[in-house]
Amino acid sequence: MTVELIERLTRRGLTVAVAESLTGGLLCAALTEVPGASVVIRGGVVAYATDLKASMLDVPHELLDTVGAVDADVALEMAAGVASELGADIGISTTGVAGPEPQDGKAVGTVFIACVWGEKRVVQELSLSGTRNEIRSLTVHAALRMLASSVS
Repeated sequence: MTVELIERLTRRGLTVAVAESLTGGLLCAALTEVPGASVVIRGGVVAYATDLKASMLDVPHELLDTVGAVDADVALEMAAGVASELGADIGISTTGVAGPEPQDGKAVGTVFIACVWGEKRVVQELSLSGTRNEIRSLTVHAALRMLASSVS
């Protein structure tokens, strides 16, 4: 799937930037495994700490103070912020709780992925189960599917 996604982005002349929290760079790594990905991948920001979501990705402090880091609106702001900061056509983001403990009142396995491309803003909430690594892996696969469907 990733090879076809990179090829499709290349044909369309689109660039992507990635903002990650719970996936810790795994999404950007999956995208850059493909030869030729440098044509479309602008870069990624791993904003694991909540304050970095504000300072590096322009997520409003007020939003983070109100809802915490695990929220649909935060995921959308992360995606929009990374696209803007890195000069990409498309921003994609991941935030959530991989465990072992709940965070911000959200259960382990609560995940939000978002994709922002111009005026198009898509967010998806997932309720995943499994180990910490399984939740992170499932999140990467879901984000790749979201990106692929956004540029289909």
